[in-house]
Amino acid sequence: MNKRHWLQSYGSIPTEIDADRYPSVNALLDGAMRQFAAKPAFHAFGQTLSYADVDRAAHAFATYLQQVAGVRKGDRVAVMLPNLLAFPIAFIAIARIGGVQVNVNPLYTARELEHQLNDAGAEVVVVYNGATPTLAQTIGRTRIKTVITVSPGDWGNRDGAAMPGPAVDASLSDAITFSAAIAEGKTRQLEPVEVGGHDLLFLQYTGGTTGPSKGAALSHRNLVANIEQFKAFMPDVQRPGEEVVVTAIPLYHIFALMVNFLTFFSVGAANWLVANPRDGDAFIDVLKAARPTVFAGVNTLYASLVAHPRLKEVDWSRLRLGAGGGTAVIDVVSARWASITGSFIREGYGLSETSPILTFNPQSIAAFNATVGFPVPSTDVLLLDEQDRAVGVGEAGEICVKGPQVMGGYWNQPEANAKAFTDDGYFRTGDVGVFDAAGFLRIVDRKKDMVIVSGFNVYPNEVEAVATAFPGVAECACVGVPDERTGEALKLFVVRAPEADVTEQALIAHCRAGMAAYKVPKIVRFVDALPKSPVGKILRRELRRVE
Repeated sequence: MNKRHWLQSYGSIPTEIDADRYPSVNALLDGAMRQFAAKPAFHAFGQTLSYADVDRAAHAFATYLQQVAGVRKGDRVAVMLPNLLAFPIAFIAIARIGGVQVNVNPLYTARELEHQLNDAGAEVVVVYNGATPTLAQTIGRTRIKTVITVSPGDWGNRDGAAMPGPAVDASLSDAITFSAAIAEGKTRQLEPVEVGGHDLLFLQYTGGTTGPSKGAALSHRNLVANIEQFKAFMPDVQRPGEEVVVTAIPLYHIFALMVNFLTFFSVGAANWLVANPRDGDAFIDVLKAARPTVFAGVNTLYASLVAHPRLKEVDWSRLRLGAGGGTAVIDVVSARWASITGSFIREGYGLSETSPILTFNPQSIAAFNATVGFPVPSTDVLLLDEQDRAVGVGEAGEICVKGPQVMGGYWNQPEANAKAFTDDGYFRTGDVGVFDAAGFLRIVDRKKDMVIVSGFNVYPNEVEAVATAFPGVAECACVGVPDERTGEALKLFVVRAPEADVTEQALIAHCRAGMAAYKVPKIVRFVDALPKSPVGKILRRELRRVE
C-alpha cells in the first residue's frame, strides 16, 4: 500500500496542519471571546450567554478555583455535569489556570465514580445537584476537598436565583454553589498562569480490556491539532459568527467536547445545549428555535429523531453538516434523516485517545457512503496484521495511528502504554479496518472485546466483574450483539452456582445498581458452561454466534 495513498483524493484539502498555530486552547478561545464578545455563545434553559458573559464568568470561577480552592497548574479538577451552561464556564476556568479537567459521566454509580476520582487524584469536583447523592456515597474514600454544585439554570453571572433543580445531598454540608463560587471569585485577584501546548488539558477516561478504566492524557496541543484538522476538512461550516450548533450529545464525551464546543466556539458559533435529549418534544422545540447549521450525534440519537413525528416541523434549510460518530451510522437512518432534512449524515471515526477525530468524510463527499472517510491531515494510518506487518488495499488490519492529536499516553499507566503503542510509536486502536483504492476507510471489526452502546464504550471485563459479584453467579461472559436502537447491546451468558436460584431480573437489578445504565446487560442467558480455550480462556467469539 502506498504511504498515505488517501492524499490522492484530498483535492484542495491541505495535507498538513500546524498543530502549533495556537500556543494553547486557551489562546484559541480567548481570541474568540474577544472577537465575538457581543454575540450569543450558549443557550440553555431559557438563558443566553454572550461570549463576553462566558469570559467574565470563567474569569471569576478561575479566580475562585485558584485563590480559594487552591487549584494549581497540573491539578486535576473533576467535572460531573450534563449539558448545562456551567460546563463551558467551568472548562474555560480550569484551563485558564493550567488545571486538568477530568470529565465524569453524571450518571455514574458510586463504584465508577470512586475509581475515576481516585485514579485522577482530583481534590475538587464540580457536580450537578442531581448527582450529589452518588458523590456523597463515595466522597469519604476519595481525596475530594472542595465540592461545587450546579443546578440547571445556574451560571452565576446575573442577579436572581437559578432555576430550581434537585436538592443537594444533605451530607455534603460543606459544598458551595456554582453561583456563590463565582461571586466569591469576583472579590479576589487572579494570578496569571503560563500554559503551553504540551501541558495537559483533559483526562478523558476510557474503559480497559483488563481492569478498570484508564485516563487518556490529552494536551492542549492535541486538541488544537484536532480542531485544525477538522476545520481543514469542513471549511464550509466555519463561517465566523454565523454558525448555529445544537449539542445534544454529552459534553463530557470527547466527540461533543472537541467538535460541538471547542471547534465551533473558536469561530463564534451560537451553541444550543440540550441536557436531556430523551425529552423528545422539548428537544424538537430547541431545534425549531435554533434552526441549526450544524448538528452532530450518534446513530441512536439520529434514529430517535427521525422516528419523532414532529421532526418535520423544524426548518432545516440552513443545515450544512450532520456529523455522525461514536458508533457506526446505519444507512437506513442516514437515508431517513436526509429525506427530512435534505442533508445526509457525514460519518467519522476516532477515539478518546485521539482527541478524537482520526478520519472523516470531507466536505467534497456528496452522499452517505458507509465509510468513515479519509484520515485527516497530518495523520498517518497503518493497517497491521497479527505480526505487525502492513497489509495492502482491500485487506483487513488493525488500525494503528500517528498524529499530533494522539495522546501522549494513559495517566499513570506505564504497562498499558507499553502495550498501546507499536515499537515505532503508532497507537493501536484495537479496531480493524479496510482501505479502498481511493483511501476511504471502512471499520469491519474490533480486535478488542469492547462493545459500543449508543456511542459509549463498554468493556466486558467490567460488566463481568460486577455480575460475578452477585450471589449465585459462578462465572459469566459478556458480548455485544446487534441492536437496532443502540447499535449494539450487551448479552450476558451466566453459569449459575450449584443449587443457586439466580433470576434475570435480580441480576439486571444488581448490575444497574453498580454501573451506568448503558453498561447494564439487555439480555441474560443462563447456560451450563462457557466455551473455553485449552488454557481456560473464555472464548467470547464463540458466544457471539450463539442465538
